[in-house]
Amino acid sequence: DAANSLINPPIISYTDFYNSTLDHIDLMEEYHNWQCYGNSHRFSFCQYPFIISITAKKVIIQRDSEQQMISIARQSLVDKVSRRQKPDMNMLFLNVKVRRTHLVSDSLDELARKRADLKKKLKVTFVGEAGLDMGGLTKEWFLLLIRQIFHPDYGMFTYHKDSHCHWFSSFKCDNYSEFRLVGALMGLAVYNSITLDIRFPPCCYKKLLSPPIVPCDHNTLVGICDVTLDDLFQIMPELAHGLSELLSYEGNVEEDFYSTFQVFQEEFGVIKSYNLKPNGDKIPVTNQNRKEYVQLYVDFLLNKSIYKQFAAFYYGFHSVCASYALLLLRPEEVEILVCGSPELDMSALQRSTQYEGYQKTDLTIRYFWDVVLGFSLDLQKKLLHFATGSDRVPVGGMADLNFKISKSETSTNW
Repeated sequence: DAANSLINPPIISYTDFYNSTLDHIDLMEEYHNWQCYGNSHRFSFCQYPFIISITAKKVIIQRDSEQQMISIARQSLVDKVSRRQKPDMNMLFLNVKVRRTHLVSDSLDELARKRADLKKKLKVTFVGEAGLDMGGLTKEWFLLLIRQIFHPDYGMFTYHKDSHCHWFSSFKCDNYSEFRLVGALMGLAVYNSITLDIRFPPCCYKKLLSPPIVPCDHNTLVGICDVTLDDLFQIMPELAHGLSELLSYEGNVEEDFYSTFQVFQEEFGVIKSYNLKPNGDKIPVTNQNRKEYVQLYVDFLLNKSIYKQFAAFYYGFHSVCASYALLLLRPEEVEILVCGSPELDMSALQRSTQYEGYQKTDLTIRYFWDVVLGFSLDLQKKLLHFATGSDRVPVGGMADLNFKISKSETSTNW
C-alpha cells in the first residue's frame, strides 16, 4: 500500500487492498485493542487500516458514535436525577427546532446553543408543523439547508461549472460561524448515517484530515495540507492548465509573460493584489523560479486565501465527528461516508425494496421496475434524489437505503 501510494497516479486502486473477510469479525474488539494498546504489544487489524473495507470502517464509526451518544445521554440523565429533577425523554436527543423562513439562522442558533448535545441522535421539528421525525424531516432539513447555503447568491461557496464542484469563497467576513455550521452538518450526516448532496473536490477531504484528530494546542494550524497542480485541476481546470503551460513554456518566461510573484483577485467588484512572498510584486517570474511561483500560487488558492473559512469548517466537522476512527480513513473514504458512492445498481435496489399494500409480483410493481430499469443513468439518479434527498448510494450499498413502495388508500385525484 505504501509503495503504491508513492506513485502518482497509483498503479492499483486503494480498494483492491480491502479484505472483505474482515467485515465479519468482531470489529469493535479490534478497535478497542488498537485504542488501548496502539501499535505496541497487541496485534489489531486497525494497525493496517488499508486492508479494512469502507463498509467495516463505517460499522466502527457508527458503533463508536453510538457508544458516545449513549454515554452522553446517560450523563444527562444522571445529572438530572442527581439534581432531583424529573428526567425527560427529549434529553436523549439533539432536538433541533427551526422555522422554514429562518432556516440558516435558526439552525446556527440551535447548534451553537446545544453544542454539548451534538453527539446525541438528531431529531428535527419545523415550527408550526405537525409531524414526528422518523428520519424524513431530518433528511428534509439537511436537503433544504445545503441547498440554501450552497446557492451561489449566498456567497459562502463558489460553484465551478467546468469541474462541477464547490469551493470556499475567499471573501473576508466578520464571522465564520456559517462555515462552522456546514462542517457540523457534514459531521452530523456521517454520525446519523445520512448522505448529503455536496460536491467538494477531493482535496477538501484531504484538508479535513489534516490532522485527523483536533490538536490540543489552539495555535496549531488546521486544514492545511500539501497541495499540487493536480489538486487545482480538480477545481479550476482552466487556471491549472494555464499554470502547467507556464511550466512547460520553452521561450523566455520573464519577457513573454511579464508576471510577478503576486495574485490578483476580484472582491466585491474591486481588484485586490496579494504578494505570494515578501516583496512579491517586485520579483519577476523567470524560467528559473517558475516552479516556485506555481507552487506558491496553488498553495495560496487552496490553503492560505481560505484559511479562516476552512478552519471554521474543520472545527465544525470535528466538533461532531471527533473519533480515533478517523485515523483509519483515507480522504476518499471520508467523501464516501459524507456523500455516498456514485455507483448506482438499480437491480440491487429492486432486490432490497420493501412493499406495503403491494406484492412484488403485482402488475403495478412489475411495470414500475420495467420503467425504472429502462431509465438512463441521469433519470435513475433523479428518481433516487427525489426519493432519498441524494443521488448517491450509502456505504452499505442499495440495501441500506430502506427503499419502500407503499400503497396509498387515499383518493388519487389530488
